[in-house]
Amino acid sequence: MQIFTNIMERAFPVFDPLGKRVLVVLSAFGAWCGFVWETILWIVRPPFRFEQYLRQMEFVGVKSTWIIVLTSFFTGAVFALQTGRVYALFNMETMVGATVAMSLTREIAPVFAAIMVTARACSAMAAEIGTMRVTEQIDALEAMAVNPLQYLVAPRIVACTIMVPMLTMLYNFVGVLGSYLVGIYLMSIDEGPFMARLYHHVDPDDLWGGLIKAAVFGFLIAAISCFTGFHTEGGAKGVGRATTRAVVASAVTILTTDYFLTTWILEYISN
Repeated sequence: MQIFTNIMERAFPVFDPLGKRVLVVLSAFGAWCGFVWETILWIVRPPFRFEQYLRQMEFVGVKSTWIIVLTSFFTGAVFALQTGRVYALFNMETMVGATVAMSLTREIAPVFAAIMVTARACSAMAAEIGTMRVTEQIDALEAMAVNPLQYLVAPRIVACTIMVPMLTMLYNFVGVLGSYLVGIYLMSIDEGPFMARLYHHVDPDDLWGGLIKAAVFGFLIAAISCFTGFHTEGGAKGVGRATTRAVVASAVTILTTDYFLTTWILEYISN
């Protein structure tokens, strides 16, 4: 018994830093959940500042259009080029369109669109709100009886939740167009079988599954970025750290959540 006690006394100091780290992570997650819940409650409370929502939708959606078009076109084009080389070994080049379209609608479009929005818009959200925090502008809003969650956070979360699925639809269309141009004009695949396979294998469930993912991703990345910016400390250096944390945490959350959403969606489709 004394030997066991001695072993445990020596082991606990080793695991103590890990335990503290786990507690810090759980505490931060709890604070984030409370932050999100309070923001959701403020979304349905007056006053409703619709101009703020429209402004954020323009910032997240309209101003992200060209980067989505550029990345989606070359994503579809390079994916068609790679799959076409593989399918040529089995004389199955006509499956290129269906493969690219299914991959885009199910996985690539929602994930890449969310990551592009994270890099372009959500990083700016974290930096902007973080700057307002360190310069005491958020304190000024509270002094004027304006709730900062309703005024700053709610429009950004709603805008991302709505606009990321729309950008995903654009990503799907332009990506398939890129695969079409590469497949038909560069790889000389017959247009009829190419389109027939695409129509036959791509279902509405594939499209809806990707849009559900995109909406969830949009909500999460906006909530993470706003939370990180809202709790910024340490002046200009703190704003930089908060922006970096927001982008990294959002990207990791997208890829992690994608697995669980895919599992749930495939289970739903199979039933």
